[in-house]
Amino acid sequence: MLRSTLFLLTLGLTASAFAQTKPSTTPDPAITKMVEEISEKNLRDDIDKLVSFGTRHTLSDTKSKKRGIGASRNWVEDEFKKYSKASGGRLKVEQDTFTIKPDGRRINRPVVMANVMATLPGTDPNDKRIFVVSGHIDSRVSDVMNATADAPGANDDGSGTVAVMELARVMSKQQFPATIIFVAVQGEEQGLYGSTHMAKRAKAENWNLVAMLNNDIMGNSTGHDPEIKNTTQLRVFSEGVPANETPDEAKVRRTLSSENDSPSRQLARYIRTVTKNHVAGHEVVLEYRPDRFLRGGDHTPFNQQGFTAVRFSEMNEDFRHQHQDLRTENGEEYGDHAKFMDFAYLRKNTGVNLATLANLALAPAAPENVGVLTAKLTNRTELQWEAPKAGEKPAGYYVLMRETSTPEWQQKFFVTDTKADLPHSKDNFIFGVVSVDAEGHESLPVTPKPVR
Repeated sequence: MLRSTLFLLTLGLTASAFAQTKPSTTPDPAITKMVEEISEKNLRDDIDKLVSFGTRHTLSDTKSKKRGIGASRNWVEDEFKKYSKASGGRLKVEQDTFTIKPDGRRINRPVVMANVMATLPGTDPNDKRIFVVSGHIDSRVSDVMNATADAPGANDDGSGTVAVMELARVMSKQQFPATIIFVAVQGEEQGLYGSTHMAKRAKAENWNLVAMLNNDIMGNSTGHDPEIKNTTQLRVFSEGVPANETPDEAKVRRTLSSENDSPSRQLARYIRTVTKNHVAGHEVVLEYRPDRFLRGGDHTPFNQQGFTAVRFSEMNEDFRHQHQDLRTENGEEYGDHAKFMDFAYLRKNTGVNLATLANLALAPAAPENVGVLTAKLTNRTELQWEAPKAGEKPAGYYVLMRETSTPEWQQKFFVTDTKADLPHSKDNFIFGVVSVDAEGHESLPVTPKPVR
């Protein structure tokens, strides 16, 4: 059977293509240490503080220092500034403000919104890559237009917001060649306004945005109807067909049936792998749809602008504690309170984000113009690519391989050349190519395109 023997195969590469010394295959202890530094107490304390603002509805008070969206935004900004001071000022903090006009739906008057951003610039001036991690700061109750009622928003999406804050606290102490942006976006519940603003800004300013991680509802380990407790798994949602796919790209996709090899799907697989290496006892479950059934989130506008983006959510949601007025009915309590969260679970999910961001930001940029040669009718597969033009020079490349029916990569082998000739047919396998440094940090995989 292929699955049991694939790792033992000799791939018949030329001697010049093999590296004499492979990159490290041991998980980076520095990343593992950062994951361990994530504080469950900090996550809990930050949730309690967010909840203390009463409501964080997008249309709520912006003048009060104690209640409403304005006070909560300012508090997150102040916390980011504390992390910046601890980092020696390297973490750059701002509120990116923008105005949304009445939309006839969930915005009934002109509203000044703000995304609270903390940017950790990359240390390599030639490395222009950017990675974004987000949670949404706004909250709501049953009536999406009710801006005055208490809306704790502990899990939706206090969980994502405090995860981003804790990531900024831990990671800003370290140095990465690429840039990382930690952001609490506003306006998700009213129509993804904050993330849409940021995605359009990234497009207009031509950011080299490699990956965006959206965290939304990821701090409760017990679902309801049916009641299922799961403390060891986290879902990652990823789009198959890219939203900005061109007609020519669609033609190739249909010919190759490559829906499961979009950039966002490759990111999801990457996350699953680094989680195994750095977050003990935890598993990322690949969900092959853009979001939960008929739903969307703050990664969606990034996908729409052509960026690679995914969403994290807990395995089993409890809808009694989402978008609910605070009340008790038939002995059941409704409302998004912190007491319904599992902070040990949230800590592990935050670790998934950190392991992913750190590995990506430390890795070389991905190879460019990756192609599979199709001129010959042969049972071999010839691949070629170009080295990344900016940033750290890779120590080499891994060529990844899997059966067409298998969701995860089954085999990887290391080459120092920018080509590979494999004794395995492109008819039967899917391939990817990644850049890797000496410490074993890998870029996202690139799926080869047909080259005649």
